[in-house]
Amino acid sequence: MSKPPKLSLAAIVASASPQAKPLARSAPTPRPQGAEIVALTLAPPAPKPAATLKQRARQMSVYLEPAVYDQLRDLAFAERTKMHALMLEGLDLLFKQRGARSIAQLTETQGR
Repeated sequence: MSKPPKLSLAAIVASASPQAKPLARSAPTPRPQGAEIVALTLAPPAPKPAATLKQRARQMSVYLEPAVYDQLRDLAFAERTKMHALMLEGLDLLFKQRGARSIAQLTETQGR
């Protein structure tokens, strides 16, 4: 006894759908009076964006006591800003207090 043939998806779809007649090529549709073909020019590709902060920067972990973390989070929520921005502001104040260059000066000289 021979094995029944394996069915493929194409065979199942072909057997389920009625046989469609091949479309006959007809004459091109006449264009209405005054219609014209307009060639569209594609815009040049957009320039690739500069590297993101995540690609440029180096990551550093900071371990904070729970009370310190909660207070920082509360300040960020009250000021509707991110904790990261507040930490950068604190670093900028530290740099200013110690007579070092600010974050803006440091990023300006690197030329991004």
